Amino acid sequence: DVAAWSVLGVATALVAGGSGLVGGQLLPLLLQSPQYTRVHALSRRPLPFDHPRLANRVVRFEASLQAQLKGLQCQDAFCCLGTTIREAGNQSAFRAVDLELVQEFAQLALSCGAERLVVVSALGADAASKNFYLRVKGEMEKALEAKRFRSLDILQPALLLGSRRDLRPLEFAAQLLMPLVNPLLLGRWARWRAIPAATVATAMCGAAQSGRRGVYRYTHDGIRHLAGVGGRRQAMRL
Repeated sequence: DVAAWSVLGVATALVAGGSGLVGGQLLPLLLQSPQYTRVHALSRRPLPFDHPRLANRVVRFEASLQAQLKGLQCQDAFCCLGTTIREAGNQSAFRAVDLELVQEFAQLALSCGAERLVVVSALGADAASKNFYLRVKGEMEKALEAKRFRSLDILQPALLLGSRRDLRPLEFAAQLLMPLVNPLLLGRWARWRAIPAATVATAMCGAAQSGRRGVYRYTHDGIRHLAGVGGRRQAMRL
C-alpha cells in the first residue's frame, strides 16, 4: 500500500521537469522529505547539484522512456513538464511536450509501479476549448484520466509567480501587478489569482501525502490548502 510506504519512509519518487519553474522548487522538497528514500529525476542534461537520495537519470525524451529506464520502480510520480508555444517554436512542437511527452511519462510511471501521479496543468484546461493552449492541457488531463492511476492529482494554477529564464516584458509586468490584483479577485474569480511556483510545488507534496484515492483537480484555493498540508508536514520533520 502506497500510504503505508509513505508512513514508513521507504517510498521512491519519479520526477519529470525538475529543472523548470515548479519542478525546480519541487525537487529539493522531495529530497528533504523522509517520505522518500530515493528520488529519480529525469532530465536532458545532468542537474547542477547532487544529493544522497537523488538519482539523476539523463534521458533522451525523443526516444522511448520505458526502453531507457527498464527495471525502475517507484510509488509516486510527479510531472512538471511543460513549455510555451514561443519556446517550442510552433503548435506541433508544443503538443509534443505538453501532451505526448506527458502521456509517455505517465505510461512510464505506471510501468514502474506508480499508483499516484501528481501533475501540473493549467486553469481553464478543457479539451473542447477554442484556445489552443487550454485545449491541449484539457486533452492531456483526459489522457491521464484514461490511464486509471489509483490516485491522480491535477493542479490547475493560473499565472505562476517566480523567476523565469526568459521572462518577457508583459510577463514581467504581470508578475509585478498580480499580487496587487489578487485581493480584488473574489468569489468565482478567486481561482484566477496568481500563485507562487513554490506554493504549487509544496502543494504537490501535500497531494502525495493526502492519501486520497481517485481523480482530483485543484485550483487556487485547493492548491493553497494542499500547500498548507505539505508545509505542515515539512515543518514537523525539521
